[in-house]
Amino acid sequence: MTPKSGICLLLCCISAIAGVGSVFELSSGNPELGSTVTGLILAASIPVTAILFWIAVQDTKANQS
Repeated sequence: MTPKSGICLLLCCISAIAGVGSVFELSSGNPELGSTVTGLILAASIPVTAILFWIAVQDTKANQS
């Protein structure tokens, strides 16, 4: 594993946690940041999580001996 893939996995985990938190906030009925901002966080976290995971996997594959 390279530092690049490690950082991508770290950011992937953070964005996934933000997405899950947004779902819980929206389902509570009264999100602290408002429905619009929380919805935007959720909408952005889904592709960001997938892209960062894909980058980390590709980087790890490229650097295997």
